[in-house]
Amino acid sequence: MFNDFIQATRPALVLTTALFALTGLAYPAAITGVAQLAFPHQANGSLITRGDHVIGSELIAQGFAGPGYFHPRPSAAGKGYDPTQSGGSNLGPTSKPLVDRVTADVKANPGAPVDLLTTSGSGLDPDISPEAAEWQVGRVALARHLPEPKVVMLVEQNVELPLFGIIGEPRVNVLKLNLALDKLTGEGAHSTP
Repeated sequence: MFNDFIQATRPALVLTTALFALTGLAYPAAITGVAQLAFPHQANGSLITRGDHVIGSELIAQGFAGPGYFHPRPSAAGKGYDPTQSGGSNLGPTSKPLVDRVTADVKANPGAPVDLLTTSGSGLDPDISPEAAEWQVGRVALARHLPEPKVVMLVEQNVELPLFGIIGEPRVNVLKLNLALDKLTGEGAHSTP
């Protein structure tokens, strides 16, 4: 009877082991190898370095709070911009805490574009709209003692267009823009609050 059980389950065990080896080991290893060869920057997290130090990723927002920096969208990830707790707040449009937060943000930032008042689905969206960046130009120019047209030009140089001209929306990566701003003004190391 035990031998019958072994003979009946042997094909299932062999097939499960073979599929695990193929789909769980060989296929991911092959795709990782191809990605490393074809797209090494993206395959390694789209990291941004300054010298030998990694200062961020093009894919994850960081909190910039100083007046001399462009600010990203608000974050609902953990206590803010925490990549280990990515995710929205799950607060619905009738949720009092959400309404109170957005109302306070609107009062503190009258006329701000909607992406500076609302969080993204992940809470870590690294991009803002060109309008949101342009809305912040006056504050950044004043804090950096720069003429506004020069800061506007920097924003325009950092606008990323939709993929193939049709997929997505124009956007500005906040970390890249702030690094370009530091380079423009000759400021040294970037640090996040």
